[in-house]
Amino acid sequence: MREAEFKVVFEELTPKQRKVLQRFLAAETDEAIASALYLEPSTIRRHIANICKAFGLNNAEGEHYSYRDELIELFAHHRPELVNPELVYRGKLANLEFPGSPLTLKSPFYVERPPIEEQCLQEICKPGSLVRIRAPQYMGKTSLLHRILARASEMNYATVRLNLRQAEAAVAADLDTFLRWFCVNLSRKLNLPGQLDEYWDGDRFGSLVSCTTYFQSCILEQLHQNLVLGLDEVDWLFEFPPVAQGFFALLRSWHEEANNLDIWQRLRLVVAHSTEVYISLNLNQSPFNVGLPIRLPELSLIQVQGLAKQYGWHSSTQAVQSLVSMVGGHPYLLQLAFYHLQQGMPLEHLLQTAPTQAGIYRDHLRRHWQMLQDHPELQTALDLAMVEESRGISLDPVLAYKLESSGLIKLEGNQARLSCELYRQYFSDRL
Repeated sequence: MREAEFKVVFEELTPKQRKVLQRFLAAETDEAIASALYLEPSTIRRHIANICKAFGLNNAEGEHYSYRDELIELFAHHRPELVNPELVYRGKLANLEFPGSPLTLKSPFYVERPPIEEQCLQEICKPGSLVRIRAPQYMGKTSLLHRILARASEMNYATVRLNLRQAEAAVAADLDTFLRWFCVNLSRKLNLPGQLDEYWDGDRFGSLVSCTTYFQSCILEQLHQNLVLGLDEVDWLFEFPPVAQGFFALLRSWHEEANNLDIWQRLRLVVAHSTEVYISLNLNQSPFNVGLPIRLPELSLIQVQGLAKQYGWHSSTQAVQSLVSMVGGHPYLLQLAFYHLQQGMPLEHLLQTAPTQAGIYRDHLRRHWQMLQDHPELQTALDLAMVEESRGISLDPVLAYKLESSGLIKLEGNQARLSCELYRQYFSDRL
């Protein structure tokens, strides 16, 4: 809800509703509010339900959900001075989810990295724009993509997020099959009728032209509004070079078509990937050297301290620094630590066991270990990076990009170094 809309609703509340709301936001119980205002608790509950409804927090037919937490969040955002901090803290931790999934739009654990969010939002307002988001796994690409699409939706743009990793290997191995899958999924997500057979003529025009014709006629011309298309996990296609070359050339042509046709100016592309492009792409046909490039950095110490407070873990700067020394500013590794610290695990125990099979990162580390076992060439490359840790080493570009994509190494120019002490300690005993 925007500030202007919030202000109108707030000012239209009755005097009685304001009194109930004031005490509710001060963390008083229904019974305490009822006693203070000489009312019945059931009347207080009805007042709060009506206040929620006034702010658009109401149930659909047949639903019986209390929107009290959402009402607290709304006032914490627009009128924080009216809200008891204990209410906000309680709401954050009441349904604390185990880290690992993209953060919801309402999550208090999302950390903005200025000016990145604002740059992305400004860019998608430009006709025919393209934004490229790159960062290793679990760094927050999808969470950022969700927020870009949400803001675009607020601007009355049509939005779609498509995870390319959902395309099975059999689909991704053939260009015509993949592009058909792509078009059908877009139509379904946009609630548009699928008309693939009417517009697809691969024999006469080829897959790329058929896909472009379908996209223009059956998607752009049917929407009558701007479309922000978010493509997640696009580096999955790097495993299928012929398909990747065709699809990425197609994206580049759509981006450039905005210079020729007004209809294509409605399309704004947001592409998220974990690694540099390590397949051969014609520079004039690649979408990875145009548009706005965004690289998600690790969190700074100040941002890590703020995240710790969001989890309710209040400790010294030295304690936070000791955690950062182990895992760096990696959002997922930090969230996992704060989750366990909030549950009562002592920091000393967490750090001592972190690089072991008994630590909180055991599953995360085991996945990396299994990946190296499945790809001995990556294991050899990581071993070299560890041996030459003090001065760094230049690795084969493809191997370096794959290790960087996983988050195991950082690239400083052409020099590869392990990302953090956690990996250094864990793999030093195994490679």
